[in-house]
Amino acid sequence: MKTAVFCIAHDHAHAETIVNNLKDTGFSSDEISVLFPDKSGTRDFAHEQNTKMPEGAAAGGVAGMGTGAILGWLAGIGSLAIPGVGPFIAAGPIMGALGGAAVGGAAGGIIGALVGMGIPEYEAKLYDGKVRNGNVLIAVHADNSDQVKAAKTIFTNANAEDVRSTTEASVHS
Repeated sequence: MKTAVFCIAHDHAHAETIVNNLKDTGFSSDEISVLFPDKSGTRDFAHEQNTKMPEGAAAGGVAGMGTGAILGWLAGIGSLAIPGVGPFIAAGPIMGALGGAAVGGAAGGIIGALVGMGIPEYEAKLYDGKVRNGNVLIAVHADNSDQVKAAKTIFTNANAEDVRSTTEASVHS
């Protein structure tokens, strides 16, 4: 069973550094999830619109975000609007979990998606608040204890906040 390791990066530049370190360590683009608010102007840097989600849940795919090539390297990156929460940029397995919340119009969509991924509710609420305040949530989906240790080391060495891990319920669907 996979383990998800989570952390909070302070801003896009901090997230870029962490994701680059994960990439350099051998994590693939589909093992890393990133979530952050879609601030005005982010879509100005988009050059490809390819995400299609029902019921207007997605505001359009984002292939390159202007925040750097590393975040653009992630799999399944796109912009989505969660009813009652607002617009976000998401990438990796979390995109599917949040897409379901957006389509279903779930209240507290971020919290529900994170709890659905196996994160305890109190931690999901913590991450939700930090992301809404402009921080970046990063998750790594690890297959073994060596990968969990490597991800935690990268997060800690980068001075990320709220580093935690949990056994995933079912992230890849």
